[in-house]
Amino acid sequence: MTHDCSFLEALALADDQLSFAMGRREPRAADWGTQDSDEAVVPDAVVWPESTDDVSAVLAAATDHGVPVTPFAAGTGLEGNAVPAHGGISLDLTRMDDVIEYRPEDFQIDVGPGIIGTDVDEYVADDGLFFPPLPSSGDISTVGGMVATDASGMKTVKYGEIADWVLGLEAVLADGTVIETGSRAVKTSSGYNLTELLIGSEGTLGVVTRVTLRLAGRPEQIRGGRAIFETLEDATEAISDAIRTEVDVARIELVDELSAGMANDYLGTDLPDAPMVFLEFHANHGVDEEIDLCRTIFESHDVSRFEMSDDDAEMERLWQARRELAYAVRSYDPDLEPLHPGDVTVPISAYPKVVREAKRLGEQRDLLVPCFGHAGDGNVHYSVLVDPDDPEMVDRGERLYRDLVELALEFGGTATGEHGIGLGKRRFLEPEHGAGAVETMRAIKRALDPTDTLNPGKLFPETLEGERIKEE
Repeated sequence: MTHDCSFLEALALADDQLSFAMGRREPRAADWGTQDSDEAVVPDAVVWPESTDDVSAVLAAATDHGVPVTPFAAGTGLEGNAVPAHGGISLDLTRMDDVIEYRPEDFQIDVGPGIIGTDVDEYVADDGLFFPPLPSSGDISTVGGMVATDASGMKTVKYGEIADWVLGLEAVLADGTVIETGSRAVKTSSGYNLTELLIGSEGTLGVVTRVTLRLAGRPEQIRGGRAIFETLEDATEAISDAIRTEVDVARIELVDELSAGMANDYLGTDLPDAPMVFLEFHANHGVDEEIDLCRTIFESHDVSRFEMSDDDAEMERLWQARRELAYAVRSYDPDLEPLHPGDVTVPISAYPKVVREAKRLGEQRDLLVPCFGHAGDGNVHYSVLVDPDDPEMVDRGERLYRDLVELALEFGGTATGEHGIGLGKRRFLEPEHGAGAVETMRAIKRALDPTDTLNPGKLFPETLEGERIKEE
């Protein structure tokens, strides 16, 4: 559907803040996860706000004219969260990338939504601080995008997800109203928790224009390495056992043998052709004791090699292989494409079962299913590789992908640990939460955005058929 966005020319925007040119609109038709799919939609206009006032003016005018607005930042999402599904305006927030205020004495920083995650780390590094929950893509993803999907990363097992590190937000509602949530205090019981309501809402309830982040002190002791196992079953059981024993580990990542081979092909590395667990320990004292405990647990699961190091360059090479896995999977075979980016998360006791079932189904249905991920918090990243020109193979892959999500829900887990619902997981919202909870979500959406201006077409099951979440 095409929308007349000429009303934007009457707003107090500079010439370089507004474009109707196809060359500026097309790059905002998709995100990383939908760039090769038929779900891309070219917006009718692109706006680059540079202040909260700009955002407020655009949203108020768009709502008055019945034009959808979809927030956009770095475009690194994997579930089509930033696709302008109903056209309209793509609101590119990347120019709002300032550090607004920094309070190292309080371990806090206020930033704009367009700032890149690792830029926050670099800004505070001289004071011995860092922002722990950065996702693996933190060097290319914005803080606003992380807040929108409640992202998390490799250190979640120790430090938690983005929501655990956000103290407050400034956000603009669909009618242009500016609100502030939370406070600079580390705890509050005052009123509804609007901060956590907005976190993970994928831009469907408001557009975040400022984020107050909590920081942490950098640990004095950092040790990393890898453990190599004979079987994938041994590796997953060792991970589950280590977490249930409460080993104090900062990162514990699974890489199955198929993923290791893909990383080697893509990066020219020499990872062993075997299931591996990548590890990192953070502590101010006693790190060797935690490593020894982990080694003992892994030895009870027949670990064949357990290698640790405090050499920064060596650890960086190790973690690069893990960070680049999504690209490695996509580049593995020119005739095959990954269907959807699986990121189910389950209770840690169920983690080995989900990985085992993923590999079993792959063998049964003659499909490549690399498995890796943030194992310590029960997060399984998996891809199903198919030939897009083979409808029968695509159907087998779709069923496998769906079966694994449904299995995760049976175990009390979630369809998405960190990527969000977006376009890709709408069908699973009601099976996971139940009809009553989803209707409550609709009620909140309609209360805050009765015209469905903000990021329409996302989250809710009915949007699969093109419906909008509007007031009756």
